[in-house]
Amino acid sequence: MDLASVIGLVLAMALTFIPIILSGQIMAFIDIGSMMIVFGGGLAATMASYPLKSFLGLGKVMGKAYFPPKLDPVGVVNTLVDLGEKARREGILALERELKGIDDPFLIKAIQLAVDGNEVEVIESVMGTEIEYIEARHSEGKAMVDDIAAFAPGFGMIGTLVGLIQMLQNLSDPSNIGAGMAIALITTFYGSLFANGIFTPIANKLGRNSKAEVLLKNMSLAGILSIQSGDNPRVLREKLETFIAPALRKAKE
Repeated sequence: MDLASVIGLVLAMALTFIPIILSGQIMAFIDIGSMMIVFGGGLAATMASYPLKSFLGLGKVMGKAYFPPKLDPVGVVNTLVDLGEKARREGILALERELKGIDDPFLIKAIQLAVDGNEVEVIESVMGTEIEYIEARHSEGKAMVDDIAAFAPGFGMIGTLVGLIQMLQNLSDPSNIGAGMAIALITTFYGSLFANGIFTPIANKLGRNSKAEVLLKNMSLAGILSIQSGDNPRVLREKLETFIAPALRKAKE
């Protein structure tokens, strides 16, 4: 679990609603109709923007902001260096016996291509295309969350206009104007809250997680290409460590 995402969400909601609760007016900020317009409208507009299959996976995509795949770049470097040493001693075909101990499908596929005797250019082309498709899938998921964040304030404004129209139709009773105006503004509040407190942070975290995963894939590909080229394991490690933040390198040492 990504604690930063969870703690950030809880803090955002707490810092918004605790002052409201302390004022004793929490019920004034609860309106089911306004929630339906903002949340339901935002989801409906997003569904209209994407294929149904993609939209139905939205919950899973958002969950990855809180439960991202575990990435261990230092471990991958050590694995690739070990594979490089084995390939130097016993030949590239010896790596086929190591596939059972690897749980990364991307790395397994790259190793298998190398073991099958494919040229560096072929491996780079095939695995590079796979990385592009990974980026495309991640981009679509993030774009859906970005769109909900963009639609929410718009539907908040629509809800406000609906409330104002209803209020203006009852101007004969001035005592209801204040309450009517408050209800009309609640949808604007919901739109801003959903966009800035929930969906935009999730989209940002999905973007960061995607960049980290793609960087790891590129590092793995660089390692396999280096092994296929017969580089010295020491050179291989130096190449791979350029993908890793200096702080992680120091921690490894």
